[in-house]
Amino acid sequence: MSGTIIDIFKTDPFSSIEMTSAVDRVPHLPSVLGDLNLFTPNPIRTTALAVEERNGILTVIPTSQRGAPINSERTTEKRKMRYFEVPRITQGDTVHSHELQNIRAFGETSVLMQVQDEVARRLHGPTGIVNNINYTWENMRLGAVQGVLVDQDGSVLYNWNDEFELAQPGEFAFNLDANIEYSLRPICNTVVRTMARAAKGAFLPTTKVVGICSDGFWDKFTTHIDVEKTYKNWSEASELREGTAWRHFEFGGITWINYRGSDDNATIKVPDDTVKFFPEGAPGVFEVAYAPGESFDWINTPGQPVYIIPIFDRDRNMWWRVEAFSYPLFICKRPETLASGRRGA
Repeated sequence: MSGTIIDIFKTDPFSSIEMTSAVDRVPHLPSVLGDLNLFTPNPIRTTALAVEERNGILTVIPTSQRGAPINSERTTEKRKMRYFEVPRITQGDTVHSHELQNIRAFGETSVLMQVQDEVARRLHGPTGIVNNINYTWENMRLGAVQGVLVDQDGSVLYNWNDEFELAQPGEFAFNLDANIEYSLRPICNTVVRTMARAAKGAFLPTTKVVGICSDGFWDKFTTHIDVEKTYKNWSEASELREGTAWRHFEFGGITWINYRGSDDNATIKVPDDTVKFFPEGAPGVFEVAYAPGESFDWINTPGQPVYIIPIFDRDRNMWWRVEAFSYPLFICKRPETLASGRRGA
């Protein structure tokens, strides 16, 4: 039996290329930021992403008399190149021989199919390796829309405002607890105007401002007198009365979303009593670079989202191991377009 199973692990379905290709056919986990498709994928052939910055400024040209010398010269934009190392995330799992001891060679399911099912469960199951990588990606996306790249422990790997030598943006105070009538729309207008002006051309006519809210901010916002009056005569008003947890709606030119993070409401979450604003449909703001894998099979090739590497116990035939690698850099190249709000004054 053991020899048969080891032979199965040496067949094509368990090769590095086949298993890596199979990942592309597995849909991503449902996720708020992943589903918005904010991040333009950019497979790169190197281990670092190069970002070129060019600051263009529009100027008002003074008038002059006909025939007079030109009294204004255009200034060429300053250009700067920055390089950011792409981080690595990886996880492995080992299938030991004793775990497959009682797999039978007869019945409705073959040994190959049973082994494949077990490997698929560990790779693509609800808590499998690939889903853990997707989970990590969502955490990185959430950081990027706040202008940072964070590690598992919350430490900041890159602060994009610092990297691009920009001032840290302040917070908009919504003063939701006061529940003052006609107070929300002016604040929403200021948020949209501030972000659009800071974008310097990155906003298109179709660009939308999205605000992802913590639970506390959302509950206060959706029960504010301005929001309730707006939806009073709409069909959606019944939904606001019945409950809006983890939903979204439009108000004040902004799409508001009650962000659902991790089930523990701690690992992946919007900070308490805050809302984080970012543009949707603004080209060049968000990007995810995928660097190539470390194996000789993938060196200098365009990066893929996930690489799967099988490893054999060649000496004892007592285990078979699978390792997954991902080399993503979720970057906000225009952090000046981001904004933040708080529940209080």
